[in-house]
Amino acid sequence: MQRMSKATILVSVGILSLALLGGCSKKDAAGPPPGAAPEVGVVTLQPRQVTLSAELTGRTAPYQIAEVRPQISGIIQKRLFTEGAEVKAGQTLYQIDPAVYRAALASAKAALARAEANLYPAKLKAGRFAELLSSQAVSQQDHDEAQAALKQAEADVAAAESAVINAQINLNYTSIAAPISGRIGRSNVTPGALVTANQEALLATIQQLDPIYVDVTRSSSEMMQLKRQLASGALQTDAAGAARVKLILEDGTPYPLPGSLKFSEVSVDPGTGSVSLRTLFPNPEQLLLPGMFVRAVLEEGSNAQALLVPQRGVTRNPAGTATVMLVGAEEKVEVRPIKVVRTVGDNWLVEEGLNAGDRVIVEGLQRARPGTVVKAVPFGAAPTAPQPAAASK
Repeated sequence: MQRMSKATILVSVGILSLALLGGCSKKDAAGPPPGAAPEVGVVTLQPRQVTLSAELTGRTAPYQIAEVRPQISGIIQKRLFTEGAEVKAGQTLYQIDPAVYRAALASAKAALARAEANLYPAKLKAGRFAELLSSQAVSQQDHDEAQAALKQAEADVAAAESAVINAQINLNYTSIAAPISGRIGRSNVTPGALVTANQEALLATIQQLDPIYVDVTRSSSEMMQLKRQLASGALQTDAAGAARVKLILEDGTPYPLPGSLKFSEVSVDPGTGSVSLRTLFPNPEQLLLPGMFVRAVLEEGSNAQALLVPQRGVTRNPAGTATVMLVGAEEKVEVRPIKVVRTVGDNWLVEEGLNAGDRVIVEGLQRARPGTVVKAVPFGAAPTAPQPAAASK
């Protein structure tokens, strides 16, 4: 029994040794070679053409708007338009009862005829007295009185002519015409209503919707940055020097027609620190209506030498400065502070700190330490399979 126990122990020790040896061989085969440089995914920076844009919220506003009001008093006889329809400038919208104004015009014309009749004898008398004065047949006083009577008659004719013109204008105002072309809203009065000259309550509103304005706002700091980039030549606009604008509707669909930036306000809103921008869009189908909430994509310009770094490769140090890790000389990792301007998609637009050809680490940052040697592979490439170690004897 003692002999069998010793044999059993020897066999067990042998089996255990073989198992340990086999496990060590497998472990050596699966692990990386000692001292191998860790792999990191890098992006090599190359300048590219980038169109810079900003998405701003805003609302639509009519190109022109006119509030229709009466310029004389009277009773509305007819409404000559369909609510919500298109009207043309000069088209008659309402008809006020013209009877009183026709009578006033006829009275003014009669007064003019009477003044002209009085003018004729006054002119003859003044002429005769002028001839008789030279022969001392009339006194100087009689001559002067005749001349004064002539001037009075001429003034009466001028006043009567003005009264006729005024009466004709009032008669014309009985037909209330559209001041602009556009779409007219609902009517606030019906036939039979009494209206007064220049009343506060409006009769209807006309809005010109083609083209149409889109008013948006932008912070004053962004406006200053845009002006600096345009002045330095970092951003280029079109040949006309205007920025183009695209529109996204409330439901997220793009508006098919492009617009243009017309002007910006000359002052900053002290409450919000923003500047108002006005853009203009064609609206032939009148798909855009006043008051709609939309998003305007403002094409600020283009940068022909833009350097873009993926956002995943940019971190910030405790001071808040943006930094990246590069694969530099001798394949060693180095940290470099950079200055970023804005996001372009999922990238940062770099203004300072990087140059074309720099290799920025975007994958494997946890394995990269400043000063260590790494193996740089293009980001997105398949990882290199580890080489098996030689079998141990």
